[in-house]
Amino acid sequence: MPTLNFITNVKIPDAKAFALELSKFGADTLSKPELYISVIITYNETLTFGGTFDPAFSLRIDSLDNISEQLNEEYSKAFFKFFKEKLDLPGNRGYITYIDPGRANIGHDTTTFATIFGKK
Repeated sequence: MPTLNFITNVKIPDAKAFALELSKFGADTLSKPELYISVIITYNETLTFGGTFDPAFSLRIDSLDNISEQLNEEYSKAFFKFFKEKLDLPGNRGYITYIDPGRANIGHDTTTFATIFGKK
């Protein structure tokens, strides 16, 4: 169920293509089926970081069962590299926030993931 909510002040030439690329990359990086990946891309020209409007971003990843101190370190390396390569966003110009909301707190297809996968 990972949701990748990406906000940036960098105009993305083909946001739809980038969203699909981020979806695939997110699925591979988080080891989740792309079937469950949701990507939200928001361009916000007023996004500041460190008191400037220089290129910056914020990424929030909501995901079930695979958020941990060790994994988040690996994910950070991968996502920061991806954003540097694709959008020339330096790693010191953004944050990634990792959230595991719990299975009972995510609804899908008229129920929750606690019902679909069981409580954990």
